Amino acid sequence: MLGGGFAGSYVARLLKKRGATIVSPENFMLYTPLLPEAGAGTLEPRHVVVPIRQMCPHAELLLGRATSLDESARVVRAETLTGPLEISYERLVVALGAVTRTLPVPGLAEHGLGFKSLADAIALRNRVLQQLELAATDPDAVDQLGYVFVGAGYAGVEALAELHDLSHAALRFYPTLRGVKQRWVLVDAAPKILPEIPMRLGEYAHRHLEKQGVEIHVETTLESYDGRAARLSNGTVVPARTLVWTAGVRAHPLLSTLGLPIDERGRVRVDETLRVEGCEDVWALGDGAAVPNARTPGLVDPPTCQHALRQARRLVKNLTGAPKPYGYRMLGQVATLGHYKGIAEIPGLRLRGFLGWFVARTYHLYQLPLLSRKLRVVTDWTVSLLFRRDIVELSMLGHPEKLGE
Repeated sequence: MLGGGFAGSYVARLLKKRGATIVSPENFMLYTPLLPEAGAGTLEPRHVVVPIRQMCPHAELLLGRATSLDESARVVRAETLTGPLEISYERLVVALGAVTRTLPVPGLAEHGLGFKSLADAIALRNRVLQQLELAATDPDAVDQLGYVFVGAGYAGVEALAELHDLSHAALRFYPTLRGVKQRWVLVDAAPKILPEIPMRLGEYAHRHLEKQGVEIHVETTLESYDGRAARLSNGTVVPARTLVWTAGVRAHPLLSTLGLPIDERGRVRVDETLRVEGCEDVWALGDGAAVPNARTPGLVDPPTCQHALRQARRLVKNLTGAPKPYGYRMLGQVATLGHYKGIAEIPGLRLRGFLGWFVARTYHLYQLPLLSRKLRVVTDWTVSLLFRRDIVELSMLGHPEKLGE
C-alpha cells in the first residue's frame, strides 16, 4: 500500500486480518474535513488525525517514501527510517493522494501559505495570532490584519470562516484593537463560491460571509503578492500580511516517476474496477487516480474524502472477490461557515444555518474512524461551547533550542 492517507488507510482497515504493508511518511491518517477547526483551535490538532497502527491493527507500517517501482519483479523501492529498502508484493495499491496545486503567480511561492496538512493549519493559526500581537504594538499598520484566501471551494471557505471567528473572538484580549478594522478577502476565478453545491446554498454562504464582513471577489484571480499586498485581476489591491492559497490540488508528483500510465493531470489511469490500465496486479484510488464512475458516465470522481471512502470499499471487494465496476452517486455535501452556521445537502433536503452546521458536524463525526477519536472530538466541541477560544500561539513547537543556547 503506497500511501497512508484517507484512501490507503481505509483499504488497509477494510482488509482486516488479510493484512497489508503500508508505506507512508507519517504514522497517522489526517481527517481533512476537520482541518479548519483544528486550525482555529476548536479542535485539538492531535484529535483530527488517526494513528494508522490503531486504525489498521492487522497492517504492517513502514515509515518512508516510495522511490521507484519494478513491476516485472513485483518490487517497490522505498527510502525508510532505516535506509533504502526493497519491498516485494503480491498486489500493489497506489494511494499517494494529491498535493497543493500552485500557479506561477509572482510572489506566491515566497510569501503564500498552503492549507493542506496539519502543519499548514497550525502555522496559519500561529500566523493569525502573531498578526494580532504585532498589530497591538502598532495599530497604524493596517496590513497586519489583512487576510486573503485564494480559492473558494470547501477548504478555502471553511478555513476562512473558522480563522475569521478566531481572530474576532480574540479581540476581547486586545482592547487597543477593538476599533481597528480587519480585512478578510475571499478570491476565486469561478462565478460563485462553493461551485460544487446547489446554487441557493452557495448564495446563502455568500450572504452569510458578507454579513460577517468578508469581502468576496468572484471571477477574479491573484496577479501578484509581495508579502505586504495582494494585487487582484480586477484592479483591487489588498494590504495583507497573510495570503492563504487553497485553489485546488494536483496528483502527487511521485506518480509520474513510477512508470504507471497517467493522464494529462498526472493522475494514474484505472479501469472501472480500479485496476491500473495495462497492469496485472496494480490498483489505484483516491485523489491521485482518475477513477471512472459507473454512476456518472464520462466523468471521473472528484478529489473528496466521500469518494475516496467509497472507492476503498469497492477496491477491497475487488481484491478479495470477483472484480466489479465501481459506481457511486454522492449522498450529499456539507460545509461549515463558522459561528454555528453551515450548509448541508442531503437526499430530499437542503439545510442552512444552525441545522446545516449541525448536520455537517454530525456527518463528519460519523465518518471519523475509531470510537476513541470520536469521543475526543465530541469532548473538544463540548468544551468549546462552555469556554472562550484559546489564543495561545505555539510557533515554537517543533523548534526546540539546542542545549547550551
